[in-house]
Amino acid sequence: MDFHRPAGPGALPADLCAWAGGLALAVAIAPEWPPLPHAVGAILLAAALHTAIAWPVHLYRRRYDRGTLDELRAVGLTTAAAGAALYALNPMPTAPAGIPVVAAMTALLGMVAVRGAARLRRERRSLAGREPVLVYGAGAAGHRLLRSMLHDPHCRYRPVGVIDDDPAKRNLRIEGVPVLGGRASLIAVLERTGASGVIFAIRNGDGALLRSVRALVTATGRALSVLPSLDESLDASVGDVREVQLSDLLGRRQIDTDLGAIGDYLTGKRVLVTGAGGSIGSELCRQLYRFGPAELMMLDRDESALHAVQLSIHGRALLDSPELILADLRDAAALAAVFAARRPEVVFHAAALKHLTLLERHPGEALQTNVIGTLNVLSAAAAAGVSRFVNISTDKAANPVSVLGYSKRITERLTAHRSTVADGTYLNVRFGNVLGSRGSVVTAFQAQVEAGGPVTVTDPSVTRYFMTVQEAVQLVIQAAALGAGGEALVLDMGAPVRIDELAHQLAALSTRPIEVVYTGLRPGEKLHEELFGLGEADVRPLHPLISHVSVPPLDPALVLALSPSTAPAALVGQLADLCVVPAIEVPTLSAAHTS
Repeated sequence: MDFHRPAGPGALPADLCAWAGGLALAVAIAPEWPPLPHAVGAILLAAALHTAIAWPVHLYRRRYDRGTLDELRAVGLTTAAAGAALYALNPMPTAPAGIPVVAAMTALLGMVAVRGAARLRRERRSLAGREPVLVYGAGAAGHRLLRSMLHDPHCRYRPVGVIDDDPAKRNLRIEGVPVLGGRASLIAVLERTGASGVIFAIRNGDGALLRSVRALVTATGRALSVLPSLDESLDASVGDVREVQLSDLLGRRQIDTDLGAIGDYLTGKRVLVTGAGGSIGSELCRQLYRFGPAELMMLDRDESALHAVQLSIHGRALLDSPELILADLRDAAALAAVFAARRPEVVFHAAALKHLTLLERHPGEALQTNVIGTLNVLSAAAAAGVSRFVNISTDKAANPVSVLGYSKRITERLTAHRSTVADGTYLNVRFGNVLGSRGSVVTAFQAQVEAGGPVTVTDPSVTRYFMTVQEAVQLVIQAAALGAGGEALVLDMGAPVRIDELAHQLAALSTRPIEVVYTGLRPGEKLHEELFGLGEADVRPLHPLISHVSVPPLDPALVLALSPSTAPAALVGQLADLCVVPAIEVPTLSAAHTS
């Protein structure tokens, strides 16, 4: 039912009756009654004035939805103008002069009351039969959601209460819907109101809070839905409500981005991304494209991945434009030729092998791709005069114990060395797991859930850091604008998440029972990942979510002395040795951030 129908001519008779009633009441309470013909004449004159004044403001010409603020404003203007004209014309000269004023006020009250009652009746009819729900969150998003639910004739929800943890909002009514308590009373309110579910209306909210609310709601056998993050939708309407996703359970943060600083080093510049077809690389390309680089070069050895990223940016992928570069990091000559011909000014190096367990068995591949490949990119960038080079690292490079961690720590040190011998700024950005990336534990869990389980967890106590790929890339781009040469910029990943809890949350999202089993830690895995290595301090001089740590440089000659054909165990030891730095070699934090 549409309760926002335009007000047409049918509303005029009721308003004229309101005038007649208002004048009759004003005359009845007047100390001196005017002659009856004068009173009747006044009623007819008021009706004529009201009708004439209403025409130019389109009051009865289907411009305004019935019962809306716009219509009430037009009604008030018309009634006030008609009352003023009636007062000036004075059709009852023997009666008190204030009768037209009292009559206009009474008539307006009647018109508003009729419209309010009609609107309330329509809304109640529209809400009948809808699914009763609670809204969690009485903030701005909750207000907009309630308004959308109450005024959308096609909405299937009927809000029966609001839950908010702010004691100052208790007993508040929002759009007529009462705030019934906080999280502690959620289960009791669900039972009392008979609500079939809860809609979580806190945008970019804390993941721990959402997990807590979800546990309470699901324990009662009811459903929990959420509003999408601001990154997904700027609106907060009922049409945006969706099921809970993993990224919601882990938390969503708004990143304070300095668009001016980012634009200075990206807009109008030639930008190259290695590993452009990967999870991080492809999102980098999509976000970098928005800053209007003079040229965005996307380099990868996977042609299908390049096809996918071009399609995601342009909506078409003909593979015939020079922005796509098919090349392998291991081919130093090919890389040098690409950089010499295309002359990139900014480079984001995101290409790497990253499957920890696989690299434990094949350390030679980690050496050739992650280490030698990075050295090849660094050499080509220096030769081409790149002004800013950003190496994408991982939390496994902090106090590394795996081949992946060793190889990425070495790339951090090689990048730091390049900053000492080449023009331009060469820096690292270090962060943890990214939701949905290829090789992520989350991706593995989701595949296991879809296959019917079981979901395998190494250890009940193991924790990892997580952030969404959009959040990670946004911070990477911001960090690249802030970092000085030789640094590693460590992104704030929030609180670490227990993998066991994550596995159970994912299993709970399934429509069928999913078993969780424990397999034990594998070689190279830590029980708890770290973002900072020994001797590294969490210093955030420029951005609240970005820490700056110095990285000791590593002579590339030491890397070039390694051979991928070395026996795996010996090669692992050699990689580990290159990560160890005598304390006297560790530099202090860059003077660029301590002055």
